Amino acid sequence: MVEFRSATVADATRCAEIYEPFVNNSWVSFELNAPDTAEMGVRIAKALHSHDWLVAEADEEVIGYAYGSEHRTRGAYQTSCDVAVYVDSDHKRQGVGRSLYEALLPRLKDRKMHAALAGIALPNKASIALHQAMRFELVGTYKEVGWKMGGWRDVAWFQRLL
Repeated sequence: MVEFRSATVADATRCAEIYEPFVNNSWVSFELNAPDTAEMGVRIAKALHSHDWLVAEADEEVIGYAYGSEHRTRGAYQTSCDVAVYVDSDHKRQGVGRSLYEALLPRLKDRKMHAALAGIALPNKASIALHQAMRFELVGTYKEVGWKMGGWRDVAWFQRLL
């Protein structure tokens, strides 16, 4: 059975392990170097302070996580946030990502967030399907905005009003 809870800095190692293949083996993340445990701990602490960070656990092991973070630094954006979800490859297509978002989005609304935004590096049919199932709407695409893995990458932006 999968359980969901707020993350702690103690989850940083496992979250970094889950995230690493998205950085090193795909263009899903535009980071070029996977964060280590210390950096992931800083990110978790920051998200918990300002937005939220949840983990999914099965058999006492973290198998995925989702979080909200600052969208932009200008003051008028303070009620908008970026969201992301990452699931361990052994647990994909089991509803973990959707369940994480179902738990995260109401928490962000409780924190007075009005709009959740998700940038999806293309192509990524699975992520698009997840976000559409969660009632995110396509609001635009940045063309050739990032260079990764030997090619230019587009990013589609999806938004959901909370």
